Amino acid sequence: MNKKQKVNLTRILTSAGLMILFYFLPIHGLIRFLLYQIPYWIVGYDVLEKAWKNIRKKKPFDEHFLMAVATLGALGLAVYETLVLKQDGDYVEAIAVMLFYQVGEWFQSYAVGKSRRNITELMDIRPDYANIDDGRGGLRKADPDDVEVGSLITVRPGEKIPIDGTVEDGTAMLDTSALTGESVPRSVHAGDSVISGCINTNGLLKIRTTKEFGESTASKILEMIEDASSRKSRSEAFITKFARVYTPIVVYAAIALALIPTFGIFLVTGRFTFITWLYRALIFLVISCPCALVISIPLSFFAGIGGASRAGVLIKGSNFLESLAETKTVVFDKTGTLTKGVFEVTAVHPEKLDEKELLHLAAHVEHFSTHPIANSLRLAYQKYGSEDDDCEVSDVREIAGKGVSAKVNGKTIYVGNSKLMDEVGAKWHDCHQTGTIIHVAIDGVYAGHIVISDVVKPHSAEAIGRLRSMHTKTVMLTGDRKAVGENVGRELGLDEVHTELLPQDKVTNIERLMQERKDPRDAVAFVGDGINDAPVLSRADVGIAMGAMGSDAAIEAADIVLMDDDPKKVCTAIGIARKCLRIVRQNIVFAIGVKILCMILGATGLAGMWIAVVGDVGVMICCVLNAIRCLSVKEFL
Repeated sequence: MNKKQKVNLTRILTSAGLMILFYFLPIHGLIRFLLYQIPYWIVGYDVLEKAWKNIRKKKPFDEHFLMAVATLGALGLAVYETLVLKQDGDYVEAIAVMLFYQVGEWFQSYAVGKSRRNITELMDIRPDYANIDDGRGGLRKADPDDVEVGSLITVRPGEKIPIDGTVEDGTAMLDTSALTGESVPRSVHAGDSVISGCINTNGLLKIRTTKEFGESTASKILEMIEDASSRKSRSEAFITKFARVYTPIVVYAAIALALIPTFGIFLVTGRFTFITWLYRALIFLVISCPCALVISIPLSFFAGIGGASRAGVLIKGSNFLESLAETKTVVFDKTGTLTKGVFEVTAVHPEKLDEKELLHLAAHVEHFSTHPIANSLRLAYQKYGSEDDDCEVSDVREIAGKGVSAKVNGKTIYVGNSKLMDEVGAKWHDCHQTGTIIHVAIDGVYAGHIVISDVVKPHSAEAIGRLRSMHTKTVMLTGDRKAVGENVGRELGLDEVHTELLPQDKVTNIERLMQERKDPRDAVAFVGDGINDAPVLSRADVGIAMGAMGSDAAIEAADIVLMDDDPKKVCTAIGIARKCLRIVRQNIVFAIGVKILCMILGATGLAGMWIAVVGDVGVMICCVLNAIRCLSVKEFL
């Protein structure tokens, strides 16, 4: 609890204690009235003060006004009973209404504080300082804003990386949990890119900055989170408009309830029943207070965004959270989203040699090449041994558009595509597997081939399966070849696969899917890397950038940012959003339903002030406690 919450809790407990004490004391008349003013003003002075300020601003119709009128009216009735009827007035009702209202406010404050703490934990990624060379062989702490691009900074164990950059010296394990929600540390070495907000858990790192502090990942994320609360969902907008119209209506309805029956009964029977109907009008006002809706609905979205941030899902506003909850179609990019985006050797099919020998020859021929395929061959061979063995490699020659040739231990080895095999007269054959086929020939004799392809991420199939269980259609859009795309689609069990697409074709496909949806409220989400897919991310109902650590384009273009590249995080985000929206709808139905019932009972005299308290504050507390459940996201991880 913060200081304000502790003070308010003390006020509530003090007021409740005094109210109970005075209830059992044998006091009567004016002394009874004066003593009961103490607990009333202790617990209610701020409500009365806010109501008065709003009246002066000519904006009286809110929950503070309703509570003030209802409780002051109840006190007035108690005074009437004391002075006119010569009875002990019931001051407890007025104090109890204010008391329970403050209890509800305290629960709401505590819930918001808990949600805010979840977001504050993420805000801890903001670094306080950067260590730079002081010119005398030591380090001095500098404001990260003052560090220029290209500066060399030092990050010691236990410190946060303050600015994005590249490791120039050192090895360390980085704690990225504040950004990704994952507890597994990441190893970095010289030459690796690192982003601000990560914590260095061991070694000493020297980092050359590549961005200014304001453009670094941590700053971008914090700016995005701070802006999130300004984007309201449709539900929040509806509740705001509803409260503005609803509150004055119930005030006038309460006035009508006090006056119309009074005059009607007086004209018919001659009896003056104003006190009875005024009491019912006050009950009606207490019950009608829209606190449960006005407080719990924004709190639900706020808690949902806070809970999602702990899981490494950054949502830019409650409007996007609501749209995500209504997503019925998820469209994926392929490369870097469902697949690793890195070439790997997936099969080795030798003709006369074994797998190791075929890879050995290909890796040595490609030893000096910088092509991604050459790197894949070298990495695959490292499983068997080192390239720095006793082989003699000479006469390396690149054949444009076809491959590479070289002499290895006196034999001419050709590594390349089918055109190169045709050129050297090697009788090659195709492979039944999908991917890039690298053929190998020795002195013009075909020796076999190696299949290189983009590998599907370990959790992609599980993610697609979970989306299917969530009754969500899955589509893949890729610019890759038809055979490759369809193979990935079959492996993952996607509903639709569209291949060989240009960026504008992807936008066209998104628009087609949006037109084909059965319900206009059903959202279409696109998941991409946020760099090449910015137009599609912007066009979809919900743009989700995956693996956005360090990607400015992802943070800027997307509505929702997943801080690592695990496709399961898409399911996590949708699950959190649906739970949040489900809780919002539960609160709306429950609050309105109970209030309507209690208002009818209060207006007909079947419910007293205590029922009114339960109908207002009780419902608000229930809705607030229900909203807090949005913070819990463990079931979606």
